[in-house]
Amino acid sequence: MIGRLVSQSILFFSILFISMAPSYGEAQQTGGIQVSKTIQAAPTPEDIGAVSPALEQYTQHRLFGDLWKRPDLSPRDRSIVTLAALIARNQTVQMPFYVNLALDNGVKPAEISEIITHLAFYSGWSNAMSAVVITKEVFHQRGIGADQLPKSSVELLPLIEAAEKQRAANVEQNFGGVAPGVVQYTTDVLFHDLWLRPALAPRDRSLVTVSALIASGQVAQVPYHLNRAMDNGLTQRQASEVLTHLAFYAGWPNVFSALPVAKEVFEKRPK
Repeated sequence: MIGRLVSQSILFFSILFISMAPSYGEAQQTGGIQVSKTIQAAPTPEDIGAVSPALEQYTQHRLFGDLWKRPDLSPRDRSIVTLAALIARNQTVQMPFYVNLALDNGVKPAEISEIITHLAFYSGWSNAMSAVVITKEVFHQRGIGADQLPKSSVELLPLIEAAEKQRAANVEQNFGGVAPGVVQYTTDVLFHDLWLRPALAPRDRSLVTVSALIASGQVAQVPYHLNRAMDNGLTQRQASEVLTHLAFYAGWPNVFSALPVAKEVFEKRPK
């Protein structure tokens, strides 16, 4: 039994620490991203073409040549959406590339740190820990230290009392008798603490949440959080483009499952 547990532990940490570093397109050709010896190199376009020439063409022309250049989301927003999707789906293979790209696109180290913290609650602790392993290496390569990251204890943003009172009452009424512990943590930890941490703006925190929910197929939670995102400043055009972006990074079925929900939210919001 002990031997089997040891073997399983070795396998787990082997998988956890093996990932791919960024090397697509210009980032690879210019040498702008340095690959650590502890991280496997990502496939070059030639590597992809050796397996699937069609995939290599779609990657270069449709993904980076088209999708990432669409105007309704900034490159910074697209990086936030992509990181949220990768973390939510625990897809660490491409995470080094996209963490570096996010930093290049203006996402601050403190914001990436806070995205990972936020998604520990919305995608699970293990997914966040996997992201920590990858991001720690990228931060190390780029000389990003603790002085650029949010402290564990910070002065929180002000609570919007009326909206929070309504949310808490609805949750208590519907689920207080089912799982009072969940209801209590939702109030105390999520909405009275996590959502008020200032290193990630409310609009961006909502963008992360909506992206993670759609990417993981959790459409039942999308109406509340999409409305909250739009209350926090996400426009309908931007929300629509989030769906378009996620079709490539989370797959068409997850996005088509979310489309009717988004349609209903858009139609019910005041014009």
